[in-house]
Amino acid sequence: MGAVPRNTTVPAEPRPTAAQLEAARDVLIPDVIDHDLRVLFCGINPGLWSGAVGRHFARPGNRFWPALHASGFTPELFTSARQDELPALGLGISNVVARTTARADELAVEEFREGARLLVAKAAEYRPAWIAIVGITAYRTAFERRAAQIGPQDARIADSRVWVLPNPSGLNAHWSVRALGEEFGRFRAVAEAK
Repeated sequence: MGAVPRNTTVPAEPRPTAAQLEAARDVLIPDVIDHDLRVLFCGINPGLWSGAVGRHFARPGNRFWPALHASGFTPELFTSARQDELPALGLGISNVVARTTARADELAVEEFREGARLLVAKAAEYRPAWIAIVGITAYRTAFERRAAQIGPQDARIADSRVWVLPNPSGLNAHWSVRALGEEFGRFRAVAEAK
């Protein structure tokens, strides 16, 4: 596991206006994906900030990028502005549900189930070695695995192995950046060994 970076702040980008955030509802953000990736990270769904700027995990309070770096998946601290560099590292990003919302609780169970169906098709087409679902509740709901816990799963998505990671949203306060980095690092050690 990589050390937790001392400075996990990144240069501030212009903040989307209230009107831009409202206009970002139900926007679709293209996946960052390629064939035969080592890991396809799958968020729950993009937030309005991500929709407004057109990038995954873009809200400054989201700890995805610091956790990715702390675990050693990226050689330095990336921001969402560098998401297109991920495939060169064998990594990609998608979502269980594609549309943007202000909160994940705005999503219906049927959307999660449809997202699971689409993710199975995507996995069959692109063949990532691993799919890392970033949010336990999303995985439990989408794949009807109520007893699932953080960590490796017995079930596969198409031929891809599955690992469930904690949600890195700033709202998920009981997971610190350090704890997220350790959990992402635990996954990285397994994903790189196989």
